[in-house]
Amino acid sequence: MAGLMQKLDMRQGQSLVMTPQLQQAIKLLQLSNIELAEFVEGELERNPLLERDDSAESAESTREAGDGEPRELELAAPSADANDSLDADVEVIHSDDSKADLAGVESNAAADAVGAGASNWTPSGSGGGAAGEEYDAIANSTRDLTLSEHLHNQLATATNDPIDRMIGAHLIDLADEDGYLRADLAEVSARLGLERARIEAMLEVTQSFEPAGVMARDLGECLALQLREKNRLDPAMACLLDNLERLAKHEYDTLRGLCGVDDDDLVDMVSEIRQLTPKPGLAFGNDNARAVEPDVFIRQAPDGGWQVELNSETLPRVLVNNRYYNEIHSAARTEQEKSFISECNQNASWLVKSLDQRARTILKVASEIVRQQDMFMAHGVAYLRPLNLKTVADAIGMHESTVSRVTSNKFVSTPRGMFELKYFFTSAIPSAGGGEAHSAEAVRHRIKSLIDQETVAEVLSDDKLVDLLRAEGIEIARRTVAKYREALNIPSSVQRRRILKRAG
Repeated sequence: MAGLMQKLDMRQGQSLVMTPQLQQAIKLLQLSNIELAEFVEGELERNPLLERDDSAESAESTREAGDGEPRELELAAPSADANDSLDADVEVIHSDDSKADLAGVESNAAADAVGAGASNWTPSGSGGGAAGEEYDAIANSTRDLTLSEHLHNQLATATNDPIDRMIGAHLIDLADEDGYLRADLAEVSARLGLERARIEAMLEVTQSFEPAGVMARDLGECLALQLREKNRLDPAMACLLDNLERLAKHEYDTLRGLCGVDDDDLVDMVSEIRQLTPKPGLAFGNDNARAVEPDVFIRQAPDGGWQVELNSETLPRVLVNNRYYNEIHSAARTEQEKSFISECNQNASWLVKSLDQRARTILKVASEIVRQQDMFMAHGVAYLRPLNLKTVADAIGMHESTVSRVTSNKFVSTPRGMFELKYFFTSAIPSAGGGEAHSAEAVRHRIKSLIDQETVAEVLSDDKLVDLLRAEGIEIARRTVAKYREALNIPSSVQRRRILKRAG
């Protein structure tokens, strides 16, 4: 029987250590610009070596390292190791070799561990990182829900159709702090490239949201929505709402005649109106600082192309005060003091580089999305192309999970309104002629358009819709048409025929 032997082997392997700073840099990528501003505010309070850059020209505040003056770190791309780590696959980051290095890390780190790759674009801002516990205290702090957030939450369950969600989100973003929609629907229709009827249909959906009266276009409509919810919008009350100017002038005799009521009824109606809320949005204590601002602007260039630029107003600008660092570092007496000062300097440096990397990555992803969806920019929602994360990731040399985090909670201002970046990713429907595939959202839009044109004499069955779509070069199965029709809340052809007959 062979005896046990001991021997010393040398093996070479690779593993990724998730340091707290790397963890922070990865999480920064998925923050919205509002959350990012809050995070940086916390860092400015916590780190004595960081200070806000309030100068008009950041170049004037840029100094060479070691010259004894505050300086803004160079906006160069982080080291190769940092880039590789930030754009690592989730599975790589959480491999067996690296799990031992993640002691004390939050349990949800696996879902958040993605980051940014390098970009050739140079943004005008910078920002930072912090310790994990303090990060969560800032990023996940509880706060009151804003009106916009409250309406967007209701929109998420109101419809499954991506185009309708895009319309609804756009309308909600146009609402003011009082809860009113002051926009011209004709302009919204032209901007989105959709029929006004569909815009109005989604407006009705949003007007059914809480609080009652929200998304109204004027005071009369706001009060009518509230009365309708109470089942008190009878013809007499509707007439009174149509004559609010006369009510303000106390023309009671005229109002009694117009509404067909006596004195007691008119007094009751006026009293009921006075109990309503003329500005329903104010119940949420609207916070202007939390209004959605675009992270990226897309404008048409003189040559017909598209210009893509970061919104500098949402990019935090911070400086590392090297003069103060030199002073306190030389005055430090104990090892504990020196360690604290060095840690603050290291965190501040990583902070600036991490936020620079975040800005570059957002711009890089947004630029590729614009390149892929240029037809949408030019012609509207019906021209959305099929697009997935892998297509964008391969084109810019990043991992899919990085693109996924970049497109969440990031908004882009386009000539057709402001949209979240993730809305531009759509599934594909093959072309009947073997040509370019069609966006699923564009196909849904086409199905809705065909059905809207129906008459009593010609109601389109699902089979007929399949034939019409194939004639337009869209290869689609009958069950897919039925699924899309149901997702649009459109009844079957038999039910639609009955509805048209009753309407006729």
